[in-house]
Parts: sequence; structure tokens; C-alpha cells
Amino acid sequence: MVLKKIILATLVAVASITQATGGVSVVKGSIPVTRFDVARNGERMLLDLTFDVSGFKPGKDSELTVIPVLQNADSTESVTFAPVVIAGHNDYFRHLREDDLDGATLYRAGRQSSIEYRASAEDFPWMDDALLKVNYRITGCCSSVLAEGTDPVTPIKTPRFKPIFNYVCPVADSVKTRELKKTSYVDFPVNKIVIYPDYRRNDIELPRIIATIDSVRNDPDITITAVSIKGFASPEGTYKHNTWLAQNRTQALKTYVERLANFKPDFIKTSYEPEDWEGLRRYVDKSSLAHRDGILALIDSDLEPDAKDARIKRDYPEEYAFLLATVYPGLRHSDYKIDYTIRTFTSLEEILRVLKSEPQKLSQAEFYRAAQSMKPGSPEYNEVFETAVRMYPDDPVANLNAANTAMSSGNYDKAAQYLAKAGDGPEAVYASGILAALREDYTKALSLFERAAKLKVADAPAAIASVKEIIEYKNKKADL
Repeated sequence: MVLKKIILATLVAVASITQATGGVSVVKGSIPVTRFDVARNGERMLLDLTFDVSGFKPGKDSELTVIPVLQNADSTESVTFAPVVIAGHNDYFRHLREDDLDGATLYRAGRQSSIEYRASAEDFPWMDDALLKVNYRITGCCSSVLAEGTDPVTPIKTPRFKPIFNYVCPVADSVKTRELKKTSYVDFPVNKIVIYPDYRRNDIELPRIIATIDSVRNDPDITITAVSIKGFASPEGTYKHNTWLAQNRTQALKTYVERLANFKPDFIKTSYEPEDWEGLRRYVDKSSLAHRDGILALIDSDLEPDAKDARIKRDYPEEYAFLLATVYPGLRHSDYKIDYTIRTFTSLEEILRVLKSEPQKLSQAEFYRAAQSMKPGSPEYNEVFETAVRMYPDDPVANLNAANTAMSSGNYDKAAQYLAKAGDGPEAVYASGILAALREDYTKALSLFERAAKLKVADAPAAIASVKEIIEYKNKKADL
């Protein structure tokens, strides 16, 4: 199998703290940042800084304004926190008199060696990868600007789980085989084995069989390889007689269909079942008959067929009369099956055309080839794999690939349904780990990724490292 890896970033917001100390400073290197903490829980972000202002000595009429700003990489999003003002003697008392700071925190220069700065803001996903900066402005007498600028403090890097989806390329079918199953209710006069086309509903049932065959045979992409008919009789009457009816009525239908469909003699294979007890059981099991359990017990018993029918008739005469009139006629039926092959589509153009109009004709390998012509993660790309799993609902590869597209679209419940049918191979284990990580069940995700690593899934070690980083990050105490 060929794997295709698709990387789609999924942001994971968790309550935790990152720390950075030393090595950064603001205001042209004169004010070191000795501590930096940020705590987040998906609702609030708390910023906690310590500025070393022991070396900052403004004049009596000077002051420094510091404004922390958090900004994303392309500067399209930002949060501005409350300012800090460190003022010389005269400016400090002027601000106290005029009360003009509008939310800023005022400090008097020279009275403290460090300033503990603490502020909070609404938490947004873009903050997972942002840069903390500090805007500063130094003013002198009469508010003249002596210096101003922006100093970067530190990037904020929240650990994120970046799933690498491994799409599996199915093994191409050497021959695309399909089958079409139908049931027909051709009617026969009592104890007769001759087909009368105009008898009861035969004028509908018989043409329907031929139309079904023609719908397959007239398709230029299809070749019929076999047709089979299995006839059933209902349980009333003797088993011996029902055997004769089922066998000969099936043969009569075979001969009739072969002639009308222009099949060569004996192209259609036949089989029969004298009495359709299985069909009767299905009906009774789902029914609300008063003696449902008793009738089921007789159907499931080891009695001979004739004895079963007689006991039901004797022990439950009212229900038997109902079954005989309404259910037994439906047990006299013919199930037919058409086996056929579909040609292989070689060009991408042809595959895309069939994908739009008749996706049931495509093999899984052809679905995969169609997807490769589309942008990974796009709606069209995802729809290919969704269609493939509709055509192959029980196939592990189809379900695995559909699980990947469901996860990439954020539909985790649907992904879980697909993974339940994706088998227990290495890639299915790995995909289950991705789902657990996306659902923030990191303990389960780690266990699955470790299992996938033992099964030699190439991307499992990186996933293990990512999840371990998140677990470590998450275990730190958030001080909100």
C-alpha cells in the first residue's frame, strides 16, 4: 500500500504556563525583562512580566511609558495591554494632581528596583503563535518626545498538535467484479409450473427481470459474466411437493428469461429452496403477533418441515390463518443475481467524468487517483473519499481514508464511525491516535502513537514527541 501524507494544523488550546527568563530588555537595552509568564485556558490569557528598572533614572520632568502588545505573525491581529508610566519627581506628582493616566499604572522613578506587571485579555486561537512586543515612549519637559520605539520581548509558542494524515492508496483491482441482486414474485396457478405472462402481476414482474438485465447488459462499460436464479416455495403443503414446485418453477423462469434475454441455453444457473422458513422467521421475529415467541420456537425447533407447519397451524390457528393469507404468498419468490465486470478507466479525464455521473463504477484505486488531482483538504478532495466509502462501506481502506477527511474537516464523530470499520492495521492505529489527540485525550493518543511506532508507522515518533510536549505543557499550573 502507498501512503500519502497530508499535514493540516489543528490548534490546541490548553490551560498552562510558558516561561522565559533573562536575555531580553526594552528601551534600548536599559530595562531588562527578568521574568516572563503567560497563562492561558482558552478563555483568558494572563500576562505576567517583571521589569528591572533599577538602571532607569529619568529627570524630574521626564517619564517613560511602556505598553505591552501581543501581535500575530502577519500583524493582522493584536491585543494592547494597559500602559505603565515611570515618572520623574515633577511628572509623578503632576499625574497625581491631574488624574490623567486613563488606566495606566503610575510608578515614581527611583522608588523601586523592579516592577511586577500583570494584565489579562480574552484568549484567541491566533495567540498560539504570536510575538510579545513593548512599545515605549520617553518624554521630557512639556511632553516633548525624547525617544520612542518598539522592542520585541519574546515569541509565544503554544504547543500545537499538527496531524499528519496518512492516506492509503488501495491496491488496484485486477478485475472490477460486481453483482446485482433482485427479488421477483412471479405468480403461478395453484400446483402449476408453467409461466403465464398475463397471470396476475406477471405482466409487471417478468418485464422487470428483463429490464434489470438490460440495464446492465446495455452499458458499454459492463460485461455480464453470470446470471443465477434461486426459487423458493412457501411452507404450506408437503415438503416433497414444495420441492417439486420450487425446482420446476425455477427451471420454467430460467427458460423464459433465457429466451427473452437472448442468452444461450444454460447460461443462467439455478438453485432452489423448497420452503422459505428463513423468510418466515424474519417476518415473525419483527411482528407483534400474540404468540410470536411460541411460533419462533417452533420455527427454530428440530422438527421436520411438515411437522413444523402442522404444529403452527394446530397450536396457533388464528396466527396461522393470518400468515397463510398475508405472509406465505411473499415467500414464493425467485431471487436472481447478475454478476458482471466493469472495465478499467485509464485516463484521469475519464475517471473524473465517471466520478460525477456513475461513481459506483470506479475502483478504490481510481477514486484515489481522482483525489490526487485535487488540492489536499479541499471540499472536492474530501468528497472523493466520502464518495468512495459510500461505494465501499465495509472496506477498511475506504473507511480509513474517509476518517482522515472527516478529521481534517473537524467532524470527529463521523471519523470515529469510520475508524470503527477501518480494521486494526498500523495506519488505523495511527489514525485513531490522531483522533484522540484532536479530541484532547492526550493519554490515549500517546498510547496509540506508541503502539503505531512499534508497528513501524513512520510518522508515529513525531506524533509521540508532539503529544508529550502538550502533556508537559498542560500539566503546568495556570494561574488565572
